[in-house]
Amino acid sequence: MFWPMLAIALGFAGIAVLGVLGIRVFVEAERLGRQVEAGSRRINRAAEELERAAADAARTGDALR
Repeated sequence: MFWPMLAIALGFAGIAVLGVLGIRVFVEAERLGRQVEAGSRRINRAAEELERAAADAARTGDALR
């Protein structure tokens, strides 16, 4: 009777460990998603600023002609 109970206890412990690791992976994936979102926003903002600067430079070049 000892070995079946030990096997059940070890199985439960294994499932608990996998559950904890799954939760940690989920939390880290959420954090990574937020970082990617913030990076995308910064890239979009930089692209908009670059577009505005290019338009200003083109207007300045046209004014110099």
